[in-house]
Amino acid sequence: MRNLNVKYLGSKDWTLRAVDFEANRGELVIIMGPSGCGKTTLFRVLAGLIPSLLPGTVEGQAVVEGIDVVSSGYKGLAGVVGLVYQNPEMQVVTRSVLEELAMGPENLGLPREEIRARIDWVVDMLNLHDFLGRDPQTLSGGEKQLVAIASVLTSKPKVLLLDEPTSMLDHRGTRLVLDAIAELKKEGLTVIVAEHRVEWAAEVADRVVVMGRGTILLEGKPEEVFSRVEDIQRYGVRPPGVAEVAYELRKRGVNVPIPVKMSDSWVLLGERG
Repeated sequence: MRNLNVKYLGSKDWTLRAVDFEANRGELVIIMGPSGCGKTTLFRVLAGLIPSLLPGTVEGQAVVEGIDVVSSGYKGLAGVVGLVYQNPEMQVVTRSVLEELAMGPENLGLPREEIRARIDWVVDMLNLHDFLGRDPQTLSGGEKQLVAIASVLTSKPKVLLLDEPTSMLDHRGTRLVLDAIAELKKEGLTVIVAEHRVEWAAEVADRVVVMGRGTILLEGKPEEVFSRVEDIQRYGVRPPGVAEVAYELRKRGVNVPIPVKMSDSWVLLGERG
């Protein structure tokens, strides 16, 4: 995205303002920021939903895999970009998990053998073997969200967008989904996630983007972004717990590095014990 500005039909204000954003192939990027900062609109643009499905004005450039998403619309991005909504009830529509997984590749007109191979691939990756004959409505929230992710993956998109995928889940469901995202990173898929769980973001993200007031305020590797404790607090994002502890120690005169991962928290002990 280059100098992207977006506003919805009937709105006087721009929801996105002068956004410059880039994600590389195989990268896991986590976007953070307070409610209303523009994360969902960013995803809608990347998925080709604005203005082809949701009326609005888009200025600037937005390109995915060489495709201009504004002119192509969501139909031109089939098999290229997959979007998973925060509420799986909006996405899971069939009466069996197997039907749900087959729907995307069937709509792409793929042969039966290829559809079966894609279903087998995603079932193995996300460990959905026991779900295939189930009605999605009998699944827990976390299981249903996994099925929503899997149903998008069978279309084999090159870019996967996950909009607050754990916001409606309990602890177990959240763990299922976060582990699945970490697994997708290993598969080499480009994954962009809007997520508020900072400890998890610090551990798995290649890059963290902090948004506010419709634009990008901070961007960099997790250790670069989360070490700027005062800045991210000012922008409405809580730093990882270990960074908060280090920051408090610094304010009290103890000169320690600012770790952002639990695995690095030993540096808080140092020679001081």
